[in-house]
Amino acid sequence: MSQEQPKREEAEEEHEHESIKQEDVSNVQESPLSRKRAVADSIGGQVLGKDRKQASPSSESVSGRANITIGEALEATVVTAGNRPVDYSDAAAIQAAEVRATGRTNIIPGGVAAAAQSAATRNARLTNDEEKTKLAEILADASSKLPSDKPVTRKDAEGVIGAELRNDPNLCTRPGGVAASIAAAARLNQSNSTSGTKK
Repeated sequence: MSQEQPKREEAEEEHEHESIKQEDVSNVQESPLSRKRAVADSIGGQVLGKDRKQASPSSESVSGRANITIGEALEATVVTAGNRPVDYSDAAAIQAAEVRATGRTNIIPGGVAAAAQSAATRNARLTNDEEKTKLAEILADASSKLPSDKPVTRKDAEGVIGAELRNDPNLCTRPGGVAASIAAAARLNQSNSTSGTKK
């Protein structure tokens, strides 16, 4: 009996391993990483490194899935503009996103917006771009840094775009920046909801 048990366990493990491989392929569209990639793809971002090997989901493959949250949209900015130093327009857009995600009107100490404002102030004093804090340093794991999160709506995107515009010296948003990521996530969520009602 003790000899049969290890054989059964090995057979069960092999079967589970095979089913996990199949599930991994079908669940790519449902993972937070794939939703971030969908946002990045919709604004023309490039998927970096080993993630390029995985199929990048289109907006159609994301439809019917969970909507993209504000935190995930902020994290998608890392893919599209993560190497850019944080400036005041980025900090304002991040603050607007945090306010909309949490429903709080004040900046959360130690939160994403506070870190972005601190980085923007520090970066304004530095001349060497290599020493400046980058968006990737602030927005990596933004979802986990927000005390609460919610799916991105068109109204959220409008608020974040307005904040980025008002705080940019040229009164424009940046391609692939915070506002672009939030707007792309709102578009994807809107297409998800309209495709869901058609079914």
